[in-house]
Amino acid sequence: MPRYSGPLLTRTTAEALLAARDAGACAWRGSLDLDRSAGKATLAAECWTWQGREYPYPGRLRDRTIHYWDGAAFAPASRFSGALIKLVPTAWGAPTFEIDGIKMLPTAKTSPVEDARRKVALVEPRGKAVLDTCGGLGYFAVCCLEAGAASVRSFEKNPDVLWLRTLNPWSPDPDDPAHGGRLALVHADVSAAIAQVPDASVDALLHDPPRFGIAGELYAQTFYDQLARVLRRGGRLFHYTGSPNKLTSGRDVPREVARRLEKAGFKAQPALDGVLAARR
Repeated sequence: MPRYSGPLLTRTTAEALLAARDAGACAWRGSLDLDRSAGKATLAAECWTWQGREYPYPGRLRDRTIHYWDGAAFAPASRFSGALIKLVPTAWGAPTFEIDGIKMLPTAKTSPVEDARRKVALVEPRGKAVLDTCGGLGYFAVCCLEAGAASVRSFEKNPDVLWLRTLNPWSPDPDDPAHGGRLALVHADVSAAIAQVPDASVDALLHDPPRFGIAGELYAQTFYDQLARVLRRGGRLFHYTGSPNKLTSGRDVPREVARRLEKAGFKAQPALDGVLAARR
């Protein structure tokens, strides 16, 4: 999919543009790409100009929503095709996303990119071939590239999430020459596609599935057996689990995951908000 290159507005950004115009300013300085960079917009009474293109001032924008220019208006970065999938701003610049109102990435205490960086460090990706099972917005992948991974193969099943990636300036572009062809983004369901990955062809694994109730197949023993098959001996896996239902039902999902990974041929232990395992 082609990458979006226009401005991205939140309610706060739009209000700042309008406030500057109403104050009589001829220009506004700030970020129109979710804090990836700063720039200048030239202000006129009826429109504003950014990177050589004119845009109308937006009306009142929705809170907790990122808006992009769709050619006619500033539209929410969201789609509905069986589930509502939405790009959501954070205090850290890098956005998260939601599926039917369920936040997919932790953002309360740190940037989702920094959170990904800490988890990626556990598998020590430098020089390694990394398999990223559930690509999402691509934060695991970009942190692997930063850390010097030899290659990253990232699967993403949902076409709407892939579309959000084209809007998000924090998501890595597989075609960016700066990545040197090291990132391959595959539109496929990893629970089926992993059968085509050769034995022991992966040096490190990152597994960040949706919650069990959404994607139970990605927590199944048969899937963990496949992860063990494609990972070389001694290779590391980080599996995000969180702690769903622990307070309401007492269910210990990380412990359940660790048991299944052990059965598949891993040595597993709790780490951060998931499980770190090594292939025996």
